[in-house]
Amino acid sequence: MLKNWKPPKDWKAIQTIDAHAAGEPLRIITQGIEKIPGDTILEKRRYAQKNLDYLRRGLIWEPRGHADMYGAILTEPVTPDGDLGVLFLHNEGFSTMCGHGIIALTTVVLDKGKNVKDPPDPVLRIDTPAGRIIATAHREKGRVKSVSFLNVPSFVYKKGQVVQVEGIGPIRYDVAFGGAFYAFCSAEELEVGLQPKDFHRLIDYGKRIKSAVMKSLPIEHPFEKELGFLYGTIFIGKPAVPEHHSRNVCIFAEGEVDRSPTGTGVSARAAIHYERGELALEKQIVVESILGTCFSVRATKTLKFGPYEAVIPEVTGDAFIVGQNTFLFDPEDPLRNGFILR
Repeated sequence: MLKNWKPPKDWKAIQTIDAHAAGEPLRIITQGIEKIPGDTILEKRRYAQKNLDYLRRGLIWEPRGHADMYGAILTEPVTPDGDLGVLFLHNEGFSTMCGHGIIALTTVVLDKGKNVKDPPDPVLRIDTPAGRIIATAHREKGRVKSVSFLNVPSFVYKKGQVVQVEGIGPIRYDVAFGGAFYAFCSAEELEVGLQPKDFHRLIDYGKRIKSAVMKSLPIEHPFEKELGFLYGTIFIGKPAVPEHHSRNVCIFAEGEVDRSPTGTGVSARAAIHYERGELALEKQIVVESILGTCFSVRATKTLKFGPYEAVIPEVTGDAFIVGQNTFLFDPEDPLRNGFILR
């Protein structure tokens, strides 16, 4: 009896394709949003922050999303050889890069989108606020089975730092950049588990550590002021599968828990381990998530990035489409722009 129902014309309609990479969601806006002005992707990000935050809240927060939802807005490329641009959004705002998002986005675009490239290993050149990403889809029988992407230069920002954290005490940490800045600390030293049952404690500790580091350590990107902020806390621990290298659990934005191993996080990990002499160029390691899902990462080459010795990481993972949605915004709904409970 409802199959012929149509929403009133004054209701805003946003269409999306939803996917996940290693368990972490990505809601890709496909229709219903106006063209975002700006000659660079950072200009587009600034416009979206100022003018489209209602849309971010409406699609990421409840009742259409949840506190751990993640999203993407596609734009036209801002470089001559680019295929597309992307802005990533989460419960707190607009991020600078997202590895799981690149994997999921590439899968969706090349499986379902209009910009289909020739098989077997089509490439997308993606403009992100953190820089150019080159994503390669690995196809089997015409379908994307996995995606590898070459990330932006990733580097160690500060190592061997100590900060006093309220309710926890002094902790040791490193800060590294893999498209965003993270504070890395040992789960074993903090006596915190990295299993789904540890979810709430990880959020608590992650937020406290992030706050303490932000207050004590200025974060500056060597080229872009807008990229100079601490995005999250990453806890490192032992893997559940002995053949894997380690486990990563990232708490980012406003207490979001990454279900994936965090693509930008494992990129920063590659920079840390390379600098320590623990990871040779082209040596691939496998990093688990809180769910036990995995990304692999390797450092493909080194380069100078401002004052830092950086690596170009290649991250590989897979993604799956889980839904196609039309979300409606009733102008009389007092909660139409969303709310969040954390």
